Amino acid sequence: MARSARPVVHYMATRPDGTVPPTCEHLARYAREHGETVPTVNLADHIGQVIDHPSPGQKWYTDKPFSYFHMYTRPGEILERIEDGWPIRLFVVEPLGETGNWGDDFAPYWLMSHQIRVVEETQAWQAFGHRGAQVLAVLAQLPDLARQWATEWAADPEDTRRTYAKWEERVADTRALTDWAHWRARYSRRSAGLATAIQLAGDAAAQAATDAGAEPHAVTLIRLRARCLVAGQLMFDRIRTGEYEQSIRALLLGAGLDTPATVPA
Repeated sequence: MARSARPVVHYMATRPDGTVPPTCEHLARYAREHGETVPTVNLADHIGQVIDHPSPGQKWYTDKPFSYFHMYTRPGEILERIEDGWPIRLFVVEPLGETGNWGDDFAPYWLMSHQIRVVEETQAWQAFGHRGAQVLAVLAQLPDLARQWATEWAADPEDTRRTYAKWEERVADTRALTDWAHWRARYSRRSAGLATAIQLAGDAAAQAATDAGAEPHAVTLIRLRARCLVAGQLMFDRIRTGEYEQSIRALLLGAGLDTPATVPA
């Protein structure tokens, strides 16, 4: 018996208050600067309801700050067009009426419409992709981890500097972050999730290390370690087969610095 196709799920991300961000932040900023109100809708207020777009643009052009409802079939890419990044709320919606796209080759996981049904609110971690829950767990731990790493550096700066230098050289030589994690994220449609995760990780670790009194060079490498760690967690299921790939995965998780980070299932 042929296996039935998995139903396509459409997702929309909102600001933390439930309102839909503009489809073009540049046009929205221009409108605000000229005293214009940028329309929006609050998905959280319309669970189970049908919503018509309040001021639709031309199909399917971004000719207004808020031109259409913009949905994703791959939630790991949702964060690519969110004005303020994380945090967000995530909703499952159903497109109604005529739908469109900018072209399957350009954006195969996008869909636009001027009418939707808000099905339900779902777990926001999915915006990072399949392993989003693990990513959020790492991000929550990073301030404490960064302070720990800064303390270890201060206790033995010369030896720690040499250890990090060897690890950094290996990360650069293998392109573990810029190639392995990057391209595997693209193949699995998690590019936006990866970009947001490594930005959040780097910022959190750098701030915590700075607050702990770490010197600038230590802060830079602690920031890189945090970025690699969260990338290794997010892409763990995509960098796993073969001895060399396992070495790349271990490198992202901190191999050579101390015991590599454990990875929740």
